[in-house]
Amino acid sequence: MDSEGKIGSMRRELDAWIRTVPQPRMIAMEATIFTGWIYDHLLPYAEKVKVAHPLMLRAIAAAKKKNDRIDASKIADCLRCDFLPECHMATREIRDRRRTLRYRNLVIKQMVQMKNRVSGLLIETGVSYNKQRLHKVGYFGDLMTTNKEVQQSIRPLLKLSRDMISRSQSWSRRWSVLWSEIHSCRSGCAD
Repeated sequence: MDSEGKIGSMRRELDAWIRTVPQPRMIAMEATIFTGWIYDHLLPYAEKVKVAHPLMLRAIAAAKKKNDRIDASKIADCLRCDFLPECHMATREIRDRRRTLRYRNLVIKQMVQMKNRVSGLLIETGVSYNKQRLHKVGYFGDLMTTNKEVQQSIRPLLKLSRDMISRSQSWSRRWSVLWSEIHSCRSGCAD
C-alpha cells in the first residue's frame, strides 16, 4: 500500500491509522525518545515492527534536504528494499529499568550539585564549617542557628538547598528499597 500522510503520536490516532493499513503489516519508524511506547503499541497489530537506527539511516540517506516527510520516504524505501539499518529494541522491562536508573542518576547528580552549592555559598561568604559534617542534619541545623558568620542573605538559599538535599536523600532511600523489592520478587517469582 502506498499512501502518505501524517499520524499523530497518540494512541487513539495510531489505532485509527492501523485499521486503515491492510495486512500483512510491516511497520518501520526512526528511533526517537517516544519510539518505545509506539513500538509496544503497534507490535500486536503487525507482523514486524522495525526501528531504524537514526545515525546509520542518516549515513545511508544523506540528503541536502531533511524533514519528516523526506525521512519517512527514505525509511519506507529502505524497508521495501530490505535495507533498513535497524537498532535493537530492548524489552519493555529493560527500557523501564533504564528509565528508572537514568532518573535516579539525575536525582543523585542534582543532590551532589546542591551539596556543592551549599559549600560554595558558605565559602563565598566566609563562613567557617566542618566539611565532613556539613551535610549531617544535626550539624547543619546547629550551623544555621549558632554560627554568627552565616549572613541573613544566604539563609533562605541554604534552607532551600538543604530541603532539596533531604528530599533527594529520602527519594533515594525509598528508591533503593523499591528496587530491592522488585529484584527479590523477580528472582523469587522466577523459581
